[in-house]
Amino acid sequence: MAADHGRARIRSAVLRDVAAMAGVSAMTVSRTLNAPERVRPDTRARVLAAVKSLGYRPNQAARRLATGRSGVLGVVGFDITLHGPSATLYAIERAARRHDYAISIACLDSADLGSVGEGVRGLRSQEVDGVVVVVPHEAAAGVVRDLHPGLALVAVDAGTGMPVPVVMTDQAGGAATATGHLLDLGHETVWHISGPAGWTATRERVRGWRSTLEAAGRPVPEVLSGDWSPQSGHRLGRRLARCPGVTAIFVANDQMALGVLRALREAGRRVPEDVSVAGFDDIPETAYLRPSLTTVRQDFRALGDHAFRLLLRRMEGDTGRTVKVIGTELVVRESTGRAPRAF
Repeated sequence: MAADHGRARIRSAVLRDVAAMAGVSAMTVSRTLNAPERVRPDTRARVLAAVKSLGYRPNQAARRLATGRSGVLGVVGFDITLHGPSATLYAIERAARRHDYAISIACLDSADLGSVGEGVRGLRSQEVDGVVVVVPHEAAAGVVRDLHPGLALVAVDAGTGMPVPVVMTDQAGGAATATGHLLDLGHETVWHISGPAGWTATRERVRGWRSTLEAAGRPVPEVLSGDWSPQSGHRLGRRLARCPGVTAIFVANDQMALGVLRALREAGRRVPEDVSVAGFDDIPETAYLRPSLTTVRQDFRALGDHAFRLLLRRMEGDTGRTVKVIGTELVVRESTGRAPRAF
């Protein structure tokens, strides 16, 4: 007999061990891990405490046999080099991991019908249980309508009017809050540097900015279109820096706002004494700029959690067309201040 050097074989915890420790049935443990919103809070807390205490990890092969599911979810993403899409992807992966699902990702170069369809087909060939389509582009709405009807799908930030559940950030509301903040500081109007055409975030942030100015009876300046990059923010910021009448700028994302801040500094325009600047996203760097950037914070964690939960419901046969809108928060920092006095 081979020596085991005094080490005893330790059996990994199984589902019935968790059930016994929590004082519930194995079915309740399974429901807690896969659809926690359907379990009473006190029961859920006991099950999760037992899971943590025992170090329980569901066996994927056993899950497939018991439920017919692979335990793998697919995510179709577009331009995840940008903060918003990458943060959304991370939030979905984090929510899935907490419920012991793995993630398979298909990254797209474009949001056209062929690319999205190809991405979904590739994920389906991996026998994923469902797919979250994170394609925040106007073209995605038509694409999702033509995708496989037999596959559980949820769309993120793809706009309303979809045939599947949608989770979206209140982009227009966030833009309206930032614009209203600048008007409340006494600025006559607010200039806007938008994202590129075709993005739902671009359209909705322009809508929120414009509707706020119109409701206040203020002039609506020409929209300047950027491409989400600091370079485009710098280029357009230089253009605005040459206009003495520009005292407030709402920029559609923080990356472009970085370029705007540099352009204003190069032109000798002080922030916020001469020009106030607000961004959107609240990327980690914004709190450490000089001046720190006022911006609109998106709740990416909530976005990922709700996308995951809606997908679970879809996988369980729910055919509803839920639209879940996640609110935003204005984070006021040093880059916005009272409008300069006219002399």
